[in-house]
Amino acid sequence: MKRFLLVLALLCVVGAAGLWWFGYRISFSGGLGLVRTEHAAAGGTARQGGATGGRRRGGGGGGDADTAVPVLATKVATRDVPIYLDGLGTVQAFNTVQVRAMIDGPLIEVRFREGQDVRKGDILALIDPRPTQATLDAAVAKKQQDEASLANARLDAGRYAKLAATAYSSAQQSDTARSQVSQLEAQVRGDQAQIDTARTQLSYTSIVAPFDGRVGIRQVDVGNIVHAGDTTPITVLTQLKPITVVFTLPQQSLPAVAAAMQDGKPQVLALQSGSAREPLDRGELAVLDNQVDSTTGTIKLKATFPNTALKLWPGGFVNVRLLVQTERGAITVPPAAVQRGPRGTYAFVVNPDMSVKRQTITVGHEDEQASIVLSGLSPGDLVVVDGAQRLNDNSKVAVAGPDGNAPDAVPARDRSAPGTATTGQRRQRGAT
Repeated sequence: MKRFLLVLALLCVVGAAGLWWFGYRISFSGGLGLVRTEHAAAGGTARQGGATGGRRRGGGGGGDADTAVPVLATKVATRDVPIYLDGLGTVQAFNTVQVRAMIDGPLIEVRFREGQDVRKGDILALIDPRPTQATLDAAVAKKQQDEASLANARLDAGRYAKLAATAYSSAQQSDTARSQVSQLEAQVRGDQAQIDTARTQLSYTSIVAPFDGRVGIRQVDVGNIVHAGDTTPITVLTQLKPITVVFTLPQQSLPAVAAAMQDGKPQVLALQSGSAREPLDRGELAVLDNQVDSTTGTIKLKATFPNTALKLWPGGFVNVRLLVQTERGAITVPPAAVQRGPRGTYAFVVNPDMSVKRQTITVGHEDEQASIVLSGLSPGDLVVVDGAQRLNDNSKVAVAGPDGNAPDAVPARDRSAPGTATTGQRRQRGAT
């Protein structure tokens, strides 16, 4: 029985080994077949691609299109270029006043609304006028009393003068009478000064606007006792039309600014900080400070703006552009057309045969709108403004525009020349 079981176990092991070996051979043979099939397919595709590449290289028009570099180009123009100096400015009210009480007394009325526009002479607040009115009345009464005494003294002086002339009275009495008249005249003048002072104090009970402007937030309420020495104002009045902007420029800009001011008041643009859109307002340069700040090496300037739309607000920051000169008939190119290298500035000029030439140029004033070319280019030349990083001398290009003389920089894919393949078409043919 033991032998039978041993033989049976041995047969099972041998059978299992045979089945494993048979399955391994089948899978190995199938894998080799798959590898051969993929290799054959890859070879066929490569041969097909080679044949296609040979046909593409053998074609007449397709080769030029593949070697040409698509670029954007524009013509060199001649125009007037305004030259601006840029700075950062702070908006300030044209006039600012803290509305305070000039006499002591209770605040009985406030006649303005917070944020209201007021006119010069409008009453803003009222202080109780009764104590000051009583002082004025007393001064007026005192003057009337002294005027009556003066009139009597003048009559007495006249009588004593007649008596002294006829020797019925001494000259001393006549002189004393005239002296009394002089004293009373001085006293009447003093009374008039008291009346003027009382009237001035009475006028302080009505707080009026000294100029046209806008009031701020009310800081003192009705019923409070106000004093001439209070540090807290009733409100703050600011003049917004016109308004000023104070800004700084480097001291190197002083000659250009001084030359511009000799020709008149230069134009100043106020733009929103961090934006180059339509200016908030246009004004004129009003003041050039009389000294250079030695700590920062800058000069301070002040410009005035009408601010009719109230886009400028006191305390805000704005970008300021000062027009100092206008170059008439300047040769200009877009800033992107100017390239810089170890040997200086240059630009790629498109030749009639659609090749490019590296042209050394001299550039003057530059801004985000245009670069002024002093030498190296002529009006009407076609220069590359995009795609120059892939170009060398005599490189073939596919310029935007059917005739290669596009007046503006237009993407080549939107205005490709007839018979010229775009980059997307070449990629599609390569994939095929």
